[in-house]
Amino acid sequence: MNATQLRGVGRAPCKGCHRRRLVIRNIAEAIRPAVALKNGNARVGVPEGTPVVTPQDLPSRPRRNRRSETFRSAIRESIVSPANFILPIFVHEEGSNNIPIASMPGIYRLAFGKNVINYVAEARSYGVNQVVVFPKTPDHLKTPTAEEAFNPNGLSQRTIRLLKDSFPDLEVYTDVALDPYNSDGHDGIVSDAGVILNDETIEYLCRQAVSQAEAGADVVSPSDMMDGRVGAIRRALDREGFTNVSIMSYTAKYASAYYGPFRDALASAPKPGQAHRRIPPNKKTYQMDPANYREAVREAKADEAEGADIMMVKPGMPYLDVVRLLRETSPLPVAVYHVSGEYAMLKAAAERGWLNEKDAVLEAMTSFRRAGADLILTYYGIEASKWLAGEK
Repeated sequence: MNATQLRGVGRAPCKGCHRRRLVIRNIAEAIRPAVALKNGNARVGVPEGTPVVTPQDLPSRPRRNRRSETFRSAIRESIVSPANFILPIFVHEEGSNNIPIASMPGIYRLAFGKNVINYVAEARSYGVNQVVVFPKTPDHLKTPTAEEAFNPNGLSQRTIRLLKDSFPDLEVYTDVALDPYNSDGHDGIVSDAGVILNDETIEYLCRQAVSQAEAGADVVSPSDMMDGRVGAIRRALDREGFTNVSIMSYTAKYASAYYGPFRDALASAPKPGQAHRRIPPNKKTYQMDPANYREAVREAKADEAEGADIMMVKPGMPYLDVVRLLRETSPLPVAVYHVSGEYAMLKAAAERGWLNEKDAVLEAMTSFRRAGADLILTYYGIEASKWLAGEK
């Protein structure tokens, strides 16, 4: 015997020695160089040179649950359906033709009338039965106080009536904000000193929401980010008998760089100031700072307390953490807006062949659902629904 063997003579086997020997053996196997079989003894079905190794002792192998599409689809946690989509539609009445939006390939300002009906009918044929209306207001109707927003015969109100008359079961959402009607390009009334007036703006937002409800809207959606507007709108709707009209609040709407193409579509960007009036060049005094996370909880608590039925995060993919935050903070349904800049980026990359558009878009939609969104506002509503139905 050698010295090592002699040291073990006469000792009772220690508790756990067998386990340690197994561990040592496994470590030895782990560090043993992998060796490929020589020609003539090659394994079948793997490339020549594939190493021969001892299988790892793994009780859990997550890849077993990914082995087939049948099983992957059976246990999939986040499902995307056309029922989750809200389709934004831009409407104009500057002629009978649809007008392409250069920064949003494939998206148009739809001519009021049959063109709107045809577009929505196509969406419905693929299972998308929710739309949100954005009117392109002619410049001559825009004023610093945006009274056109609550004109009962305004383009938005007429579009709502057209849609509900044509498709009574269509869920019609609206945008409640003054920027499409404001000659200064802001969501609220701007004082000469450049201050966005909060409470004065809310008075007109309430009138706007009521006019939309009178036209037949199912859901009014304040996107303005004025303090207290959800509660004021809820009271105004209830006072006029519209207790069944819902409010989808833009709860966490960030002062984002991703809105550019949308503002092209509606010509609603802030305008330059004048000698006697200072117009803020951006919307940072009322939209949220992109660096802030906890602030979204404050906005969510306020909106829920004031009577919001749905809370929204805007933009989408850069703010998935905020979507998850609202999902975990509130029992209310959560919506997310896959905004124009996100759409434009995907389109641009796909046009250059840098991305598979279908796969990238459906992955984006899945990420919204995985983060906790119930509703997705997306310009890809029709295309994504076609892809989900198996169309190429």
